[in-house]
Amino acid sequence: MTDEAKRDELRAKIEAGERRNAERSIEDMARDASKKATDFVKEHPIATVAGVAAVGLAIGAMTRPGRRAGRLAGERASAFATYATELGLAYASGMFDAAGQAAKAGGEKLEDFSEDVAHSARSARRNATHVAGDTADNIRVLGRKAARQAGRSLRGARSKIGR
Repeated sequence: MTDEAKRDELRAKIEAGERRNAERSIEDMARDASKKATDFVKEHPIATVAGVAAVGLAIGAMTRPGRRAGRLAGERASAFATYATELGLAYASGMFDAAGQAAKAGGEKLEDFSEDVAHSARSARRNATHVAGDTADNIRVLGRKAARQAGRSLRGARSKIGR
C-alpha cells in the first residue's frame, strides 16, 4: 500500500468519525458520560471518595485562603487523616463482619445439607435392611416348602416302589 493510499484511507476514517460525532447529540454524549460515571462510582466507591477528597484538597491549596488555612491548620489535616483512617477501618471492619456472617450462613446451610443427607442415608439403610430381612424370610419359607414337597415326592415314590 502506498503512502498516498494510506493517507486517503486515514482521511476516510477521520471523515467517517466526524460524521458519526455530528449525528450524536450533546444530550446523548452527556447521557453516556453520566452512565459511565455512575457505573464507576458504584464499582469503586472508595476510590471515588479518595479522588473527591484529593481534588478538594488540590482546589483548596490553589486558593489564597486555602493555602493560609493549610499552613495554619496542620492539626486539621492531622484530624482529617485520623478521621479518614478511622472511616477506612470502620469500612474494613464492616466488610469483615459481613464476610463472617456469610461464612456462618454458609456453614449453617452446609450443616443442614449434611444432616439431610445423613437422614436419607439412615432411612435408605433401614429400608434396605427391612427388604433384606423380608427376602431372607421368603427364601426360608420357599426352602421349607421345597423340602416338604421333595419329602412328599420321595415318600410317594417309595410307596409306589413298595418299600
